[in-house]
Amino acid sequence: MNDTLFERLAGPLRLGLGGAPLGNLFAPLDDESAERTIEEAWRQGLRYFDTAPLYGHGLSEQRLGRVLGKQPRDSFALSTKVGRLLRPDPAAPEERDGYVQGLPFAPHFDYSFDGAMRSIEESLERLGLARIDIAFIHDIDRHTHGEQQPERFREAMAGAYRALDRLRAEGVLGAIGIGVNEWEVCRDAMAAGDFDCMMLAGRYTLLDASAARELVPLCVARKVRLILAGVFNSGILASGSTSNAHFDYRPAPPAVREHVERLAGICAGFGVALPAAALQFALACPCAAAVVVGARSPAEITQSVAHSRVPIPAALWDALAREH
Repeated sequence: MNDTLFERLAGPLRLGLGGAPLGNLFAPLDDESAERTIEEAWRQGLRYFDTAPLYGHGLSEQRLGRVLGKQPRDSFALSTKVGRLLRPDPAAPEERDGYVQGLPFAPHFDYSFDGAMRSIEESLERLGLARIDIAFIHDIDRHTHGEQQPERFREAMAGAYRALDRLRAEGVLGAIGIGVNEWEVCRDAMAAGDFDCMMLAGRYTLLDASAARELVPLCVARKVRLILAGVFNSGILASGSTSNAHFDYRPAPPAVREHVERLAGICAGFGVALPAAALQFALACPCAAAVVVGARSPAEITQSVAHSRVPIPAALWDALAREH
């Protein structure tokens, strides 16, 4: 990853805005609220924005493009993803893939060379921008594909990876990576191709730090940057162990809620809110280029920025480490 791109990616806060909520994840969000959220992220100093065709089936890309198109292109970094192509669907259901009232398109997996090239072209059209900084191959993990994952992985490395590698060599893309929920897939991809960065969701958190032992040292040694997402594990580290709390996209089981209660109690003993500790835990990862947070309102952006600045005593990290 070139130095200029890294500086724009990191920004003054090393926080990025994740685009899934801007695509109406779980609940509808009107255009005005979405755009005010993006504008507040900019005002607060965020300069990295991540999206994907999946997010609202093109809606997130459209909304981000409308706002970011007003800013100088070299003043921010933008990433999107390949692996799904959108086909028109006039009879699109109210909810699909967790996205409510998205655009009338249906996503279809396509990890081929031609599919990736077409995906980048279509994303540029939806964004209304002339350049994408980082392209991730999206969801080539078992969480998404189950027993078909090895086949999908091979398809992506033989097809989408070659497309992105070519676009990087031509200067169309500044960096390439994969975006997944499983650190093992990041490791396997690093062995199979030359990647600049990895977007990893939910595996370097206060609840699940499974990426720390093997993947993080590997990234440090290979100079591959991590972009950490899902640092609240679908919200439970932000909202606490309420009865409707979610963990990794599903209702949180009792054992996880109990674990969160213990973590929250430890943080409270040091006068620190659990979400602040969760966010700064990810920011402290030795190879993290940025931490991506989702938001549905300007207030949520303001809160995340405030959490990133809370002083955290070293003794709290020691106490939390004993809970892993």
